[in-house]
Amino acid sequence: MSGGGLAPTFSFERGGRDVDTAALIRPVVERAGLELVDVVFGREQGRKILRVTVDRDGGVDLETISTVSEQVSRRLDLEGFDPGGYALEVSSPGIERPLRTPGQWARAVGERVQVRTRTPIDGSRHWQGELVAADDEAIVIATSGGEQRVPLDEVRSGRTVADWGAELKGSTR
Repeated sequence: MSGGGLAPTFSFERGGRDVDTAALIRPVVERAGLELVDVVFGREQGRKILRVTVDRDGGVDLETISTVSEQVSRRLDLEGFDPGGYALEVSSPGIERPLRTPGQWARAVGERVQVRTRTPIDGSRHWQGELVAADDEAIVIATSGGEQRVPLDEVRSGRTVADWGAELKGSTR
């Protein structure tokens, strides 16, 4: 899945036709009041893993992750998802999370972000700063050189960037 607002997609074959796995999972996730951020199926250290990333305003707690994981697993079983033995991992995107859809960008307004573009904009493909605006067409980043508008269709990748010094100071350890 690439940046720029594309929806998560991963499909499997059932009965001679492709089935969009994200389309099967999305209703389960949305019924729980969450957003489906990403669906990735891959191989790691010889194991097949289906990773489902979910989020909502304010974050997602462990109990919600556990409940949604069970519901997603049941749905996939009912729909015949069977790529052989695999592990299902359901998680939140974390503090430094990818930004792909216009909604994700809009929720990140006010946060520090890092963006890579497909082609240079004003001579650069790399932008970092505070996200000051986001809509369905573009984002605006306040950089050290001023505000930079980046069309979403030019975004190759984007993510929030944590201020680890502030995060560690806020830790209760």
